[in-house]
Amino acid sequence: MLLRYGDTSVECTIPASRVRAVLRATPLAPKGSPEELITAALALCDPLLTRFTPGQRVVIITSDITRYTGSELYLPLLVDELNRRGIPDRDITILIALGIHRKQSEAEHRKIIGPLHGRITVLDHDCDDPGKLVSLGKTANGMEVLVNRLAVAADRLILTGTIGFHYFAGFGGGRKALLPGVGGRASCLASHFTLLRPEPGSGRHPLATAGVLDGNPVHEALCQACALAGPDLLLNTVLGPEKQIIAVFAGEWDEAHRRGCRYYGEQFTSSLTELADLVVASCGGYPKDINLIQSHKAMEYAGRALKEGGVMILLASCRDGYGNPTFFDWFRYRELDEFEAALRARYEINGQTAYALLEKAKRFRIILVSELPQAEVRTMSLIPAATLDEALATASGLLPEEYSAYIIPQAGTVLPIFKPGER
Repeated sequence: MLLRYGDTSVECTIPASRVRAVLRATPLAPKGSPEELITAALALCDPLLTRFTPGQRVVIITSDITRYTGSELYLPLLVDELNRRGIPDRDITILIALGIHRKQSEAEHRKIIGPLHGRITVLDHDCDDPGKLVSLGKTANGMEVLVNRLAVAADRLILTGTIGFHYFAGFGGGRKALLPGVGGRASCLASHFTLLRPEPGSGRHPLATAGVLDGNPVHEALCQACALAGPDLLLNTVLGPEKQIIAVFAGEWDEAHRRGCRYYGEQFTSSLTELADLVVASCGGYPKDINLIQSHKAMEYAGRALKEGGVMILLASCRDGYGNPTFFDWFRYRELDEFEAALRARYEINGQTAYALLEKAKRFRIILVSELPQAEVRTMSLIPAATLDEALATASGLLPEEYSAYIIPQAGTVLPIFKPGER
């Protein structure tokens, strides 16, 4: 079978007798074209959209290039809807939710906003420019919410993005457009730090995990921050395995997001009654494997299908390297206890992702097929391979003779759920 790697596909040659199953999400077929789904979702928002009136300044927050959302399709339709309500192009700004990511190129802006490029003002968020940030106050746990001044100054604020699993916030989309999307660096760090339990050495909160919202301390912190901003509308897409829009959820920001998360959780999980000795996982190709930070999501989810001490082969091109220059530096800590202590002393979002990666490298034997330097891959306690065939050859020496395997072609999308004893 073919697995995606960057912009290409590679053949997976595991004997069929060893493959227990190919784990895929099998969502329901969409009830119309992407444009029809977007239009129908907006039509249900008329009570909210009647508040958008001529003379108001509107800011639309949307995701950066690392998260494909279908924005080149929904942003033009959303702007058309605003135009129909008397709000001209000159009063609309699209703000790219970079979080702590790098700036976008003009070509990337063009991809994100599609036919609106050159027509609507588009700006990148800057988490480190104090002149462009304003405080909205503090959450219940004392976290100060610093966000982009443009978003706060807008008469109407719209959040957009896509819903998917998030390895410690439960789900992406929704409130994450505001924080970390257009948050100051300090607020981004503080919101993510809530995933650690208060006691030193106690590790991650058990409910700060993929697919969980209720009781998730990260989700709760993000929702409190978003409520301080009071967005006027949310539009979130759900993408199918081929990155096509299959559902659209719009409305009041929290309710619409929860509705979308329920749908996503129902459509994109795969129940297992047994764990495997080997998992071969592709992130799903570009942009899901654009860098290691993004690719880590597939590693996290694929680990749900693997026996303790089992072997994972992850196909992740990582053409942009690690995704942040500080990420690799964290691997000077080789043991989890010293890593966690350093993370608590000087928390960084990239450090948390690096810590989570090392957690899995200690539990499993992970072979990474990527463009990253092999010596650096070894430093991260991973096993490097240049090709899938090389990775399979390496895995053969680590597996029992009668091994079992799962193949996950879109590991950044599907969440395996282990339910022992169920048939």
